[in-house]
Amino acid sequence: MNSETSQADVLVIGSGAAGLTAALSLARDKKVLVLAKGHLRSGSTAWAQGGIAAVLDTGDTFENHVRDTMVAGAGLNDRETVEFVIERAPAAIDRLCELGVPFNRESGDLHLTREGGHSHRRIVHVDDATGWAVQAALLKAAEENPNITLLPDRTCVELITGKHEAKYSASGRVWGAYALNTETGRVEAHTARATVMAAGGAGRVYQFSTAPRGATGDGIAMAWRAGARVSNMEMMQFHPTCLYNLEVKNFLITEAVRGEGGHLLHPETGHRFMTDYDETRMELAPRDVVARAIDDQIKRFGLDYVHLDISHKPREFVMEHFPTIYEKLIGLGIDMTKEPIPVVPAQHYTCGGILIDLDGQTDLPGLWAAGECTESGLHGANRLASNSLLECFVFGEAAARNIGELWDSFAEPPSIREWDESRVSDSDEEVVIKQNWTEIRRFMWNYVGIVRTTKRLERAANRIALLQEEVDDYYGSFRVTTDLIELRNLLQSAELIVTSALRRHESRGLHYILDYPEIDEAMIDTVLVP
Repeated sequence: MNSETSQADVLVIGSGAAGLTAALSLARDKKVLVLAKGHLRSGSTAWAQGGIAAVLDTGDTFENHVRDTMVAGAGLNDRETVEFVIERAPAAIDRLCELGVPFNRESGDLHLTREGGHSHRRIVHVDDATGWAVQAALLKAAEENPNITLLPDRTCVELITGKHEAKYSASGRVWGAYALNTETGRVEAHTARATVMAAGGAGRVYQFSTAPRGATGDGIAMAWRAGARVSNMEMMQFHPTCLYNLEVKNFLITEAVRGEGGHLLHPETGHRFMTDYDETRMELAPRDVVARAIDDQIKRFGLDYVHLDISHKPREFVMEHFPTIYEKLIGLGIDMTKEPIPVVPAQHYTCGGILIDLDGQTDLPGLWAAGECTESGLHGANRLASNSLLECFVFGEAAARNIGELWDSFAEPPSIREWDESRVSDSDEEVVIKQNWTEIRRFMWNYVGIVRTTKRLERAANRIALLQEEVDDYYGSFRVTTDLIELRNLLQSAELIVTSALRRHESRGLHYILDYPEIDEAMIDTVLVP
């Protein structure tokens, strides 16, 4: 092997909650290599403000949590998966406590808050920065584990399959991944007997998103190109309340602000408009309902934003519950204890993705997946708040367990070809990448956003087809860069979203299309086959 090839027992792509959970479980007796796209905290986990949903209170039940999840998911969830995840939530919280996550407590017990769509208080949290605390604890444990190697600044290009073997094979077996070392500019081959894809979602397909810069659908696009099915890609969740501020992009105002009594108001009249859309649940309605309501207000009245107001609560209450948000807003001249917060919807979570089973297995031998890049059946047509980190822990563990059970049947990776750069040169047209990136995100926001029409979706599909030729030509001519890899994956993810949206002739959950406003009796997943 040359210096640009490495081999581990297991390769994990992604250093967030799903990837590190799998790595820590596997590292009990396996050598694990974890690749991170940027620095080790750059994924979505650290951005999760809300918390982790788990039934820990005697007044709550698994059945309540299952029902809330199914209602939010508009019945498209797989009940077996929902039960599988929810029943494992208390054990996941126990493991995080053992790792030292400093969850908020009250009289010694874990403090539980409530968020939209939940019938009970069941959100375990660390103030309003749960994801950051969880990421820190998982990363510390991984850094201290001698069986785990963490490699930051690696942008994965493609999964290594049979076609990359020195002796070509049509098996479709995954043997690891090619990754660009962004420091050296060279593409390395990282091989392994088993690979876990935990590369996050595709939020950056949209112009407005709460997702980090690197959420460009890499894992979904790579798995699709390698031959894995994807499911329900039309189900893109839009968070109702992202801070509207021209200086600061993508700062999320957590669901818990509404859960703790925040009101949504028309910024000019002060009207509490959620009473017009969901008289019973109002601000605690599921996210798709709230996001559509805000979108309707903005479009109908020509507004830039609406107001989220919790200033009627005591100052001490607000500062105690939302210290991170309070400090951030004070720095921008907004005192949330005295005045409302200007908010707009933004893309927030990718509910569809790589199709997996309860073991985290994909269609491809040698490839498991967990977290936001997957469609496990948990979320259905809309994710219930704070079920996402939970899914990461449960399926990270499930994938690790299944890999351990099957380990003796895995062969050693064969000899793999080096990345071929013999027919490419350095790009002299970086502006093309920037222009295409901007164009994709803009038409996806305008045509494939919160409210859709068939005509808008067809327009988006036409633009994707035109851009595809340009990007394919560019990819075949120049050395890969992170920007080029991301552009290619963004475009692939956009195509999967639009294709899925055109196939669903109903309005269900997150997919709201004016041509088909009714919901069908039949509940069918949109499964795309490469």
